[in-house]
Amino acid sequence: MKISISTWSRWACAASLSLSSLAAFAQETPTLTQKQVDLPQVTAEVCYTTSVADVRRLFTRWNDSLLTLDPAKVTANYSDDAVLLPTVSNKPRTTPAEIQDYFVHFLEKKPQGEINKSHVKIGCNKAYDVGVYTFALTGKDGVVQHVRARYSFVYEYKNGQWLISHHHSSAMPEAIDTKETKETKH
Repeated sequence: MKISISTWSRWACAASLSLSSLAAFAQETPTLTQKQVDLPQVTAEVCYTTSVADVRRLFTRWNDSLLTLDPAKVTANYSDDAVLLPTVSNKPRTTPAEIQDYFVHFLEKKPQGEINKSHVKIGCNKAYDVGVYTFALTGKDGVVQHVRARYSFVYEYKNGQWLISHHHSSAMPEAIDTKETKETKH
């Protein structure tokens, strides 16, 4: 292949320009900037489960705390963001202070509960116990009244323990057979 001098000159000139451009680029120091990028936190969820027997013990723990007649001990069974829809109050309780206030008054009746029917459902970090319970409530005159109510407890595993995150209790709306209602004097 024969290359004419004019063609050769054009290639040499182009190569020279390309090399000089590369040399100039190499002498420039590019500025790199760093930018903080917030990435979403990725955490593996640990799934704690429990058993029906353990859920029964959670109710027993709560019921035993009623026997202490100490509102703070009863409130300690509830998570900080718990909701209590109580049996003998129209006001929903949504803070630890409100829950404790409810028990200040409820504990005056020396309540003791007994589960009549219970349905337990267990999930990841949650357990549900719903059913019917009966409370023995002692009046100032010593008369014990038995109140049957529907209930639901939602327990959540938080900070290494099972706590009540939701508790709803409401007196039965229908009249109860008199055989089921007992009044005794202490």
